[in-house]
Amino acid sequence: MTLELAATAAHIVGEMKIRALVIVMLMVGGVGGEAIAPATAAEVAAPFDAGLARLSEILGSLHYLRGLCGANEGAKWRAEMQALLDAEAPSGQRRAQFIAHFNRGYRAYLQTYRTCTPAADLVIRRYLEEGSKIAREVTARYSN
Repeated sequence: MTLELAATAAHIVGEMKIRALVIVMLMVGGVGGEAIAPATAAEVAAPFDAGLARLSEILGSLHYLRGLCGANEGAKWRAEMQALLDAEAPSGQRRAQFIAHFNRGYRAYLQTYRTCTPAADLVIRRYLEEGSKIAREVTARYSN
């Protein structure tokens, strides 16, 4: 399954926070949380799948909102999601679930924001902060 989005995204100071978050997640192997769905015999859900699902949704939201608010990042957030998928869920149901979360985050803001507003900038800042918090928790909980 591939990521299917209508447009590219971009915007806001702090892009390095999310990049660092994704790098930490890829090094650690995910984020804290519970599994989102029952595992099949062939595919075991990781204990941090709920965190990865939330991160996927955040990346989808950032993909839309940063482009709306004028950042010139192209498909940066989509590429970050692709890197996460490649590392954590190269195929199967887990991958499909993470993609669904990414698309849900993207579409949620597509439906409500047509122009960049102060509220959109606030959402972006909050998502950057939430992503940083997830990275700290993952590092504390799952690092060697």
